[in-house]
Amino acid sequence: MSTPVTPVSPDVTPVGPDAAAEHDKHDGHDKHDGRYLGRRRLYLRRFLRNRTAVAGVVIFLLLVLFSALGGLFTPYGYADTDFSALTQAPSAEHWFGTNQGGNDVYAAAVHGLQRSLVIAVTVSLLTVALAAVVGAGAAYVGGRVEKATLALIHFLLVVPSFLVLALVSHRLAGDWRVLILVLTVFGWMSTARVVWSVSTSLRERDYVRAAEYMGVRPLRIVLRHIIPNLGSLLIVNLTLGVVSTVLSETALSFLGFGVQTPDVSLGTMLADGAGTITSAPWLFAFPAGLTVLLTVSMTFVGDGLRDALDPTSTTGAAGARR
Repeated sequence: MSTPVTPVSPDVTPVGPDAAAEHDKHDGHDKHDGRYLGRRRLYLRRFLRNRTAVAGVVIFLLLVLFSALGGLFTPYGYADTDFSALTQAPSAEHWFGTNQGGNDVYAAAVHGLQRSLVIAVTVSLLTVALAAVVGAGAAYVGGRVEKATLALIHFLLVVPSFLVLALVSHRLAGDWRVLILVLTVFGWMSTARVVWSVSTSLRERDYVRAAEYMGVRPLRIVLRHIIPNLGSLLIVNLTLGVVSTVLSETALSFLGFGVQTPDVSLGTMLADGAGTITSAPWLFAFPAGLTVLLTVSMTFVGDGLRDALDPTSTTGAAGARR
């Protein structure tokens, strides 16, 4: 269910095909490494000039630290109950208050953020990797394989994936590992379509033809010479894929089709707090705030990477000249 992302111009500089490496074995490596390092410094300079993107990185890292170390600052676990403090407002003992069952909301928020981060990052990595291999492989092989792959992608794009996700995850008791699987199965198509479109031009590059002439296997050509030159596109899709996955997981859990109790995610916390916004607003406010911070921070990072890696971006170019 990943959100379609506008493709950015890939870095089409050869990343070291065998023919070019053999040709430049005396002095070409130094020149190539210099150009590569120069591009990396340019991209980093562009990204760091974008204050919004840097703020997004800082917020995301703070959220990761909170999910990893936040449990050290409370004696309660996310499943522990305190029957003497049911639906208690935030206090010195329970920083984020408690819910109707006496569970500490702070401990639940730490675990819920951790669970949502694991799901989002894992799904984003798997969908981008799958989309890169399928899209680039179909573009390079061409012929019937390409037509069949595109037909499958177009078919899956029109399937009501949210309904299928809801039904499958509900039948399998909301196991978060199963949720990762189904989100990956229905989340790679849009990115694969974009990867295929860009790869159709990359397969005609001279370094790809040189590798073919030298007898390099097709799989090696796809993995070594085509996919690395889609780096900018894949990186942007990876960061923005985290946002779309968080929203998908939250929506499924909010509707009762995602992560199930006794496990906790941001979506389940939002669902629990939705009915008590007026009587116990802290049950909804804290998970909602974490969800907003997570999605906004990754959106800022994705936009910053797109500006930094896209040579046609006026924002990135302006930052590089400062």
